[in-house]
Formats: sequence, structure tokens, C-alpha cells
Amino acid sequence: MFKIHQYYVYMLTNKGNTVIYTGVTNDIKNRTLEHKQGIYKGFTKKYECNKLIYYEEYQWIQDAIAREKQLKAGSRQTKIDLINQSNSEWNDLSDGWYD
Repeated sequence: MFKIHQYYVYMLTNKGNTVIYTGVTNDIKNRTLEHKQGIYKGFTKKYECNKLIYYEEYQWIQDAIAREKQLKAGSRQTKIDLINQSNSEWNDLSDGWYD
């Protein structure tokens, strides 16, 4: 039996869309909920980054980590352009996940 792996590179922002956080996880729904609940101290809690605005899916963790590093090394404008391509309204992609 072979296991299907799913990893995600994701971006969050705050209410005013002024901050962009990039992360990687193997459970996008749970990780987003943790951000929304402010469970961990750090950047996302400090800046109230709890709105999921972008994510990509990968089968292999190495690919996801490489992509996360690439995005983090890139400019803010590169991230904005990527978000605008798939979510031009910057809607919370997790809306309805926890109803």
C-alpha cells in the first residue's frame, strides 16, 4: 500500500492585506485554523495573519520546502503578482472550511 503525500506552500495576510506570511504544511486546513486561533507566538500572531490567500500543493516535502524558500527569497511584488493571478480579490480561501 502506498501513501499519497500532500504538502502545501501557503500565504496568509492580515485584515488590511498589509503583511504576507509564507509557510509550508502537510495539513492546510488544520494549520490555517491554528493561525486563526493564534495558537503559536510569533510573526503570524503578532501581525494577525490569519487570512489564507494563496496555496500550492506538492506531493513531496522537498519540493514544497524548495518552493517556500524560493518565495521567501523573492520580492513582495512577486508574491502579490502570484496572489493576484489566482485570487485577485484576496478573499480568504478557507471561508467555509470550519462551518
